[in-house]
Amino acid sequence: MIVTRKHIPRRTVLRGIGATLALPLLDGMVPALTAVARTAAAPVRRLGVMYVPNGMSMPYWYPRDLSEGALVDMPPILRPLDAFRDRVVLCGGLATESARLLRGGDHIKSSGTFLTGTPFEDRSAQVRAAVSMDQIAAAELAQDTQLASLELGMEDPGLLGSCDGGLSCAYTNTIAWRTPTTPLPVENDPRAVFERLFGAAGSTDADARRMRQSIDRSILDFVNGDAQDLRRAVGPEDQVKIEEYFDAIRDIERRLRLAEQQSLEALPAIDQPAGIPSDYAEHAVLLMDLLALAYQTDMTRICTFMMGREVSNRPYPEIGVSDSHHPVSHHQDEPAKLERLSKINEYHMQQFAHLVGKLAATPEGDGTLLDHTLFLYGTGISDSNTHFHDDLPIMLVGGSGTGIRGGRYVRYPKQPLTNLHLAILEKLGFPMEKLGDSTGRLPGVLDV
Repeated sequence: MIVTRKHIPRRTVLRGIGATLALPLLDGMVPALTAVARTAAAPVRRLGVMYVPNGMSMPYWYPRDLSEGALVDMPPILRPLDAFRDRVVLCGGLATESARLLRGGDHIKSSGTFLTGTPFEDRSAQVRAAVSMDQIAAAELAQDTQLASLELGMEDPGLLGSCDGGLSCAYTNTIAWRTPTTPLPVENDPRAVFERLFGAAGSTDADARRMRQSIDRSILDFVNGDAQDLRRAVGPEDQVKIEEYFDAIRDIERRLRLAEQQSLEALPAIDQPAGIPSDYAEHAVLLMDLLALAYQTDMTRICTFMMGREVSNRPYPEIGVSDSHHPVSHHQDEPAKLERLSKINEYHMQQFAHLVGKLAATPEGDGTLLDHTLFLYGTGISDSNTHFHDDLPIMLVGGSGTGIRGGRYVRYPKQPLTNLHLAILEKLGFPMEKLGDSTGRLPGVLDV
């Protein structure tokens, strides 16, 4: 980091007609002589929760030797993260007792209690769960960011209707609850995410936004005046950062336009909203690149990302798995089905590895975006054939500023998953005594 005497406010934005563009952290945003101290003392705190549906192919998740120790050989599902092995902690022995206590709908219990640890109620007039762990952090951090949180996902974000076990789809289609009666819908349309982040932030002029889209120009064209002024006001290193950031935005806009054109040409609009790529990996990477930009510009510090919703029947022919996900997850311990399920699990991990790599390659202060970001990756079912809610497949991935001691496999005698949630919240600076079915903060994972 270059300490400059010229200070640019951290919340500086570039403005244009129907467009407001946030900026990444620049050297010029850190006051002279205090940059290093501030960066070390108060790193940006970020949390991402990555949820996968339909359990896991457990023989491919844990190391062959189930004793604790170093992750010398990454299990097959985790191999996409091999380059970041020193940032990974694999946690064994965690469970969701609250899911076990509920009747019926094992899949819906998995997602419905994952971040709350609280048995939910399903009434004819109203759903009721509990405030989720991510939203506890979001409420505290919202004063520093434009968006309290982002809820992203790969499948239809609907919350209405009846799903697994006849219970409300609200428990299946999201893991984020702002209040006990307010589930937060997932957004799966990259165009909608882009517009929320950059399209008309701070403006209610919908006509101006539609005009900008209709003439097929980049958002950067509309903030060009402010951008030129900024370039003249910052040093050479900040100019490079700005150009790299603008290049990333242009690339996402190009991919959005391509996806929209393909959607309109190949699919009826009623079946697939424009802007959502038909290819799973392309769709996932586009959403994750948008999340990386949201983190980079400090638009938000909290995100949940659902790689699929529970009982998902999506097939994955692109990786040689033509079976629907949910049926193949009921593998009956057949080796061939377990292997096919593991391919789906590894494919999800490949998409997540792209995000981790993106953050690790993006400078921030004296480190990278990953250095100040902690991810929780997992699901609320272990063995998908029996719908076990014990010994869950749970992993933490984080950078050097998160306190994580990576490259390890850690096992615990059976403990609630919410004990890990308490440890994460404490690391984020928001200690709590109790969350759902917790019994105390989980030790040995984060240097709190």
